[in-house]
Formats: sequence, C-alpha cells, structure tokens
Amino acid sequence: MTITETLEYKIDLPQGVSATLVNGLLTIRGPKGQLKRTFLDDRVHMSLEGNKIIINVSLPDRKDLALAGTWNAHIRNMIKGVQEGYVYKLKIVYAHFPMKVNIKGKEVIIENFLGEKTPRKAEIFGDVKVEVKNDIVTVTGINIEEVGQTAANIERATKIKNYDPRVFQDGIYIISKGDE
Repeated sequence: MTITETLEYKIDLPQGVSATLVNGLLTIRGPKGQLKRTFLDDRVHMSLEGNKIIINVSLPDRKDLALAGTWNAHIRNMIKGVQEGYVYKLKIVYAHFPMKVNIKGKEVIIENFLGEKTPRKAEIFGDVKVEVKNDIVTVTGINIEEVGQTAANIERATKIKNYDPRVFQDGIYIISKGDE
C-alpha cells in the first residue's frame, strides 16, 4: 500500500430514491418511506454528489476499512428498505399445548405456551408491523435492524429452559428472511 492510497465506495441511488446529508445525518427517502441514520467519524468521510453517495477514507488502517465497509452495508440496507422493505416469517409450532399468539400495541403476547398460566411477551421495535395468520407470524418493515430484532424477540420469548429440546420442540421459529 502506498502513502497516497485512499479507499472509496460509490453507492448509486436508484430511480425514485433520494438522499440528503446534513452534519452526518443521512436521510434516505423512497416509495415505502424514509430512514434516518447518523454517520460521524473523523477518519471516514461521506458526501453526496448528484445521485451517488460517496464514502471516502484516506490512508486507511484495518479499523477504518471495517468502518467504511459497515457504513456501505448500512446505506445499501437503507436503500433496499425504502424501495422494497423486509419481511421475516416465523412458524408457530406446538405439540403439547395449543399456543395462542396475539398483538397488543407494541407487544406480541404468547399465551398457553407449554401450559403456562402467565403469558410470555415480546417487544415490537419501531415502525414494524406484525401479523398472525393461522400458524405463521409475519414481521414487515423498512428498517432491517428493527425487523430482525422484533423477529428475534418473538423467537427468544419461546425459548425453553429445563426441558429436553428433543421432546419439547414447541416454540415460534424464524423460517424465512427476505424481501417483501
């Protein structure tokens, strides 16, 4: 690597997607909505030129390269989110006790899990929509982090302790992660 070397990522904004950058706050707008995220660092710089977002690092070391790559991935996920959205599907599985899953406000309520009297709860993050139809739970939204965390919360709420997992396979499990 020579002394004058720089790393540059160029991200093209597709048709129908716009971006603004003010003091490190990147706002991306698209047909499904808008997402905002702050990108601030002394060594990694971001700029907008026409319909391109440019991430630039001068004389990068390993940490700077990693940070620039992370910013690149976040921005691509934001663009994909405002264009297409994200959908996670979970399957409700029970063999012993019929489980009842409801949505109340910003929580998923899981009743009668393994015959328990107290319902289990999972938090819904941000502007994520959760639907329950038969034995499929669908989690949709434009922010991949909120959609993924909500799906993980639902799955984790039915984690079994002190039972043999080979016998008690009841729970709610992620079966697909994909686009809308």
